[in-house]
Amino acid sequence: MIQFSDSFENKSRLITRRMFILSAAKISVFFALVARLFYLQISENIKYRSLSDKNRLREWKVVPQRGIIEDYFGNKVASNTQVFQLHMMPEDVPNFEVLFFKLSKIIKFDERKKRNLLKRLKKRRPWQPIIISDNLTWAEFSKLNVFLHDLQGIKPIVSVARKYFEDGSTSHLIGYVSDVSQKDLKNSELLRAINTPGLKTGKNGLEKSLNEEIIGFPGLQRFEVNAYGKRIKELKYIQGKAGINYRLTIDQEVQKYASEMLKEKSGSVCVMDIYTGDIIASVSSPTFNANEFVHGIREEYWKELIQNKKKPLINKAFAGLYPPGSTIKPIVALSALENDVISPKKIVRCTGSIEMYGQTYHCWKEKGHGYMTLRSAIKQSCDVYFYEVARRLGVDRLSITAKQFGLGKKVLGLLNEEKSGLVPDTKWKLKHIGKGWVLGETLISGIGQGYFQTTPLQLCLMMSQLANGGYEIKPRIIDDKYALQTIIDAWREEFTYKNNDINFNNSKLVKLYKNQENIKFVLDALYGATNEPMGTSYRSRLTQSEYMFAGKTGTSQIRRITAEERELNLKQKDLPYERRDHALFIAFAPYKNPRYAFSVVVEHGGSGSSGAAPIAKRVIKKVLERHKIRKKYQLDLFQET
Repeated sequence: MIQFSDSFENKSRLITRRMFILSAAKISVFFALVARLFYLQISENIKYRSLSDKNRLREWKVVPQRGIIEDYFGNKVASNTQVFQLHMMPEDVPNFEVLFFKLSKIIKFDERKKRNLLKRLKKRRPWQPIIISDNLTWAEFSKLNVFLHDLQGIKPIVSVARKYFEDGSTSHLIGYVSDVSQKDLKNSELLRAINTPGLKTGKNGLEKSLNEEIIGFPGLQRFEVNAYGKRIKELKYIQGKAGINYRLTIDQEVQKYASEMLKEKSGSVCVMDIYTGDIIASVSSPTFNANEFVHGIREEYWKELIQNKKKPLINKAFAGLYPPGSTIKPIVALSALENDVISPKKIVRCTGSIEMYGQTYHCWKEKGHGYMTLRSAIKQSCDVYFYEVARRLGVDRLSITAKQFGLGKKVLGLLNEEKSGLVPDTKWKLKHIGKGWVLGETLISGIGQGYFQTTPLQLCLMMSQLANGGYEIKPRIIDDKYALQTIIDAWREEFTYKNNDINFNNSKLVKLYKNQENIKFVLDALYGATNEPMGTSYRSRLTQSEYMFAGKTGTSQIRRITAEERELNLKQKDLPYERRDHALFIAFAPYKNPRYAFSVVVEHGGSGSSGAAPIAKRVIKKVLERHKIRKKYQLDLFQET
C-alpha cells in the first residue's frame, strides 16, 4: 500500500509539473502573439496600411501637355494631338504569357515587342505602370475596351503626343521629342521628379532648349479596385499643368517657301530683321520628319537619315561651318577703311594673278579684271585687289572687325547645336596649332578662305549690322512683344529716314564703326554688285524699286585647286558633287530704307552668283511681299496691350 501511495504521489507531481510547463508555454505564446499583434498593428501600421492601399488603390500619372510653339502669326509649328495608349500594371497580371497571347490577337504584338517589354519590366520600379503601346489605332483601342474584362492588369489610356509640320520646314529649328532616357534622368532634376510612363522630353532644337518651361507637370488619377484589379470607382483626380506656350519670330510662310526653294539641295536660308534682330526664317536642307521620332523612330527611316551624305540631321543654319569666301569682302573693305590703310580711290591692276611672298595667288577671273578701285573690286569681287587690301590690313585688325560684326562666336546662344565658327588671328594659330602666322595666310584670309569658319546665321547677322548703319543687334527667335516695343522705341530715338539718309542722335545702341561714311561706302558698293552691269549678282537683280536689293556673292572652296586642274579649266558641273565649291550669298532689302538681311548657302552649289543668288532673289521678294502683313499684325498686337 505504501508503495502504491508513493507511486501515486510521484505521478501527481509529474502531472502538476507538466501542467505548469504547458501553462507557461501557453502564456508565452499568448504574450508573443500580443507582442506580434502590437508590432503589426501599431509599429508597422503605416507599412501594412500602405501595402493594403496598394492592393486596394491604383494611381495613374497623366502625361502633361507640352506647351504649344507658334510662329509669329499664331500658326502652330509644334502642338499636341490625341493618342491612344495601352498601359500595364505588372503586379496585377497573373500570367504574362497568357496576357501576351491574348494581346497578340487584338493589337500588333510580335515576338520582338514582347522581348523589349520583358527587358523593360526588369528595370521598372514596383507598382510603376509600363506602356505596351503609345500609338494605338482607334480600332485597336475600341477592341481592347471590349475585351478589357479578360485582360487583367491592362488599362487603355487616352493621352497626348507631339505633332509637327509634315513638310519638315521647321524640323531643325523646333527639334523633336522622344522617350526619357536614363541619361536624361541623370542630367535633369526636373525629369527625375516628374517622370511618368509616356513622358517625352526634347532631344534637340527649341524642344530641348525650352524643355523645362514647356514640358508641363503631370496630373494624377487615383481609383479603387477589387480583388481582381478591376476598377470600382475614382477616388481623386488632380489636374496636370500644361507647359508654357511660346510664340516665335519666324514667319512659317517664308520658312516653307525658303525650304521649297532649296528643294533637295544641301544648304540653308536665314532671314533677319536688321533693327530688332528677329529671325524671320531659319531653314536647313535637306530636312526630316520630326513626327517619326515621337513614338520611336523606324529603323529603316533612321538608317536612311544617317546614311544620307547631305546630312539631314544637322541644322546647317546654326551648326553648318563654311569658309565665307567673298562674302567677307565687305568686312575686309570696311576694316581697311576704318583703319586708314587704303583709300577708296586706290587703284590696283588685276591680271588674273599676283606674285607675293614667293607664291602665285590667283583671281577667280582667269584673265583678270584690269584696273580696279575699291568699289569696283567689291562690285566685281576681284581677288587680286583684296590680296593687296589684306596685305596692308593684316589679319589681326581684320579679325577684330569681323568679330565686332558677329563672326567667330555664338550669336543666338539658345540652341545647343549652334556653333561658334572661327575667326583666325596670329595668337590663335600660335596657341592652337603651335606655329607662327604666315603672311600668305593673311592674303587668303582677305578673300574668306584659309582658317575662316562661319555659320549662315553669323553671315546674316553681319549683313544686318552693316545694313542698319553699323549698330549692334541681338538676334532672337522667341517673340516678346514688350521687349520688341522697347527695341523699336530705341531705334526710333536713334534714327529717322530721310531720302535714305540716317540721322543719329542716341547713345543707347552700340556703334560698330568709327566713321559711318565707310559703311555707307560699302553698302553703295554692294548696290553696284547687284544692280549694275558687271556686278557678280547682276543677273539676279529685281528691278522694281520696292523689291530692289543689294548683296554680295561668295564661293567657298573646300579644297585647293591644283595647277593641273587650273590648266584644264574644269567647270564646277564637271566635278564630282563632293568636290564642288559651296555657293554663298548675303544681301539686304529693300535697298532704300532697308529692313531685312539674308544669307543663303548651297553646299557644293558652285559659284555664289549661279548657285545661291537666284534662290535669295525669290526669298527676298517673298519676304518683302509679306512685310506689310507682318507690320499690321505687329501693330495689332501692340494695340491689344
